[in-house]
Amino acid sequence: MDYILTSLGNALGMIIHLNREVLNAVGTSLYTSLTAIVLASLSGVPCGAAVGLLRFPGRRVVLTLLNTLMALPTVVVGLVLFGLFSRQGPLGPLGLLFTPWAMIVGQVVLSAPIVANYTVAAVAGADPRILPTAQTLGAGRLRGTWQLLLEVRFGVMAAIVAGFGRVIAEVGVAMMLGGNIRGYTRTMTTAIALETSKGEFAFGLALGIVLLSVALFVNLFLHLLQQR
Repeated sequence: MDYILTSLGNALGMIIHLNREVLNAVGTSLYTSLTAIVLASLSGVPCGAAVGLLRFPGRRVVLTLLNTLMALPTVVVGLVLFGLFSRQGPLGPLGLLFTPWAMIVGQVVLSAPIVANYTVAAVAGADPRILPTAQTLGAGRLRGTWQLLLEVRFGVMAAIVAGFGRVIAEVGVAMMLGGNIRGYTRTMTTAIALETSKGEFAFGLALGIVLLSVALFVNLFLHLLQQR
C-alpha cells in the first residue's frame, strides 16, 4: 500500500510541476486524437446520415459492415496500415510510417465507423416528420438533412465523443504505426505501457490520471451542452 501511495504522490508531483515527458506525451495524444476525430467526423457524420435516411439495395450489408468495423481490432488495423506504409508497401514513398500522421490515419479508420454508426442511430430515432416538413417549407434535400442533423445534434455529438474515446485510449495503432518515438510519436497510452514495463510506475500513473481527466472533461462538456 505504501508503494501505491508513494507512486501516487510522485505522479501528482509530476503533473503539478508540468514534467516535460508527461507534457510531450499528452500533447502528442491530444494532437493526433483531435485531428483524427475531426477527420472521422467529416466522413462519418455524412455517411451515417446518408445510411440512416436513404433506402437503397445493400443497405443491410452496409449496416452490418459498420457494426463489424466498430469492433475492428486495433492491431489488425495497425498491421494492415503498417504493410501499406512500410518501405516495401504501395504507400511507402510517402514516408508516413513512424510519424504522427500514420497514427492519425489509423485512428480515423478506427473511429469513423463508430461516428457513422451512432449517427445512423441518431437519425433513425429522429421524428420522421422533420425532413418532409423542411422540404415542404422550401428546403432542398441537403438543407433538410442539415436541419435534421441540428435536431439530433446531441446524438451526433455523442457519436463524436464515442469516437474520440476510442482513439484517445488506443494503444495498438499508436505503437505499430508511430513507433513510440520519444518526443515525437509517444502518446499517453504507449508511454504508460513502456514506462510501467520499465518499472516507472509513478510516471505511468501520472499519465493515467491525465488520461482519465481528459475523458472526464469531454463527458462533462457533452453533459453541459445537453443541459442547455
